[in-house]
Amino acid sequence: MDEHKNVWVYVEVHGGKAKNVGLEIIGAGKKVADGERVVAVLVGKNLDEAAKAAASYGADQVITVSGDGYAEYSLEGYAYALKELVEKHKPAAFLFGATSNGRELAPRLAARLTTGCAADCTGLELGDNGVIQWTRPVYSGRYLSVVETPIARPQIGTIRPGIFKRGEPDAGRAAESISEDIALPADVIRTILVEKVAEAAEGAVKLEDAEVIVSGGRGLGSENNFALLKELADLLGGVVGASRASVDAGWIHHGHQVGQTGKTVGPKLYIACGISGAIQHLAGMSGSDVVIAINRDADAPIFEIADYGIVGDLKVVVPALTAEIKKLKA
Repeated sequence: MDEHKNVWVYVEVHGGKAKNVGLEIIGAGKKVADGERVVAVLVGKNLDEAAKAAASYGADQVITVSGDGYAEYSLEGYAYALKELVEKHKPAAFLFGATSNGRELAPRLAARLTTGCAADCTGLELGDNGVIQWTRPVYSGRYLSVVETPIARPQIGTIRPGIFKRGEPDAGRAAESISEDIALPADVIRTILVEKVAEAAEGAVKLEDAEVIVSGGRGLGSENNFALLKELADLLGGVVGASRASVDAGWIHHGHQVGQTGKTVGPKLYIACGISGAIQHLAGMSGSDVVIAINRDADAPIFEIADYGIVGDLKVVVPALTAEIKKLKA
């Protein structure tokens, strides 16, 4: 156990840029590093810009694995490369973002290393003897479970996007850089990317990166009323979110869904319109700095966690709010 040192953070790269969740959990890594180094690990192609970003957000060391074989994400290829890295450098812990890639890559790696994997975590603390205590919601968020991996290393877990806030980047900050050359054996990749199909524009919203989200729920009443939310979101420089009820009703694309079965977000401002506040939805937006709730039902659970509440018809309140903000901007 003593030979395992440092906390690793897997930083996903898309289009040559580091994804926000990786930069967020560099801060989480520092929280449990206990004086050891936080190491950003990047796999892909054209990683220079992403590596600099990882250093600027606090990584003490950056390890990259680059090459044509890693140009496109592959579960088999990336898991192979990460296993080689772990066996060589022996980290004490390895943190992943709970993204679609991270959720399949982390447990695959854990299984190959015969260690544990705490999934979909919303918090972590350093316990006794360097054992990380991973907090994760269970039973649709009704309870919190604490998971430990006391007798195996590295300790692996996935952390929901938006749970930890990114720090301020320091462009002049430097980190030790290690470039590892890991060739992929011919029999490792068992799936081949045949074609990439771009997601429809309506579903390609980046909720995780948004600083302002205006979300609509069942209380909107119809698909047409999302236009009210979009006008307000555009005015505030934000994006439109949704509850599962409005997505299931077919009013908006699933890519806008916030919650247990949607996306986890942490904006500076979250405006919930016609959302009752089911625990599954709250699990996805609990990291918001300020929450404003608009609902006709004064007893709606959303008001229990809201910083500001407006009891009223959203079809009246939202246009009035939009009009006042326009006046202020003018």
